[in-house]
Amino acid sequence: MEMMKAIAVRKSTRNYKSEQISDDSLNIVLNAGCAAPVGMGAYDSVHLTVIQNSSLLDKITKATANAFGSPNMKPFYGAPTLIVVSGKANDKAPHVEIANAACVIENMALAATDIGLGSVYLWAFLASFSKEKELLKELNLPEGFVPVSGIALGYPTEPLTKEKELKQTIKINTIK
Repeated sequence: MEMMKAIAVRKSTRNYKSEQISDDSLNIVLNAGCAAPVGMGAYDSVHLTVIQNSSLLDKITKATANAFGSPNMKPFYGAPTLIVVSGKANDKAPHVEIANAACVIENMALAATDIGLGSVYLWAFLASFSKEKELLKELNLPEGFVPVSGIALGYPTEPLTKEKELKQTIKINTIK
């Protein structure tokens, strides 16, 4: 698929088949994430945690639902794979870990679309880690890293074929 088509077809998938994605597909997505630009080239300030363990996904789901007081919440929409993007704070560039995660996740989302996987950018599940510190330990993050956001991946229940029109939907001002 060409890039502009992948951009036009990509959407937040909120319903997945239960089948796990292949290791080859996962590696394509991870390689795309690792090719993203990172502030000051500090790739060692970003960490990816791939979770395909259904028991751990269930624990995070339950903790997130509890954190929001919504017992039926499904923060991963049934996706069998979650990639948590973690970052390390940098005093020279406050909050750069958020920008880094956004770039990494967008690359992964576009790569996923290109190979027929659904994806959704996630943020709300982070509340589970602030409520249940033991759950955070299960991510086995390097010292100084904290989860910043994530992306769920899987085979969508509906194919990614509907192209949206690429147009300027954000207000723009040009200064010449």
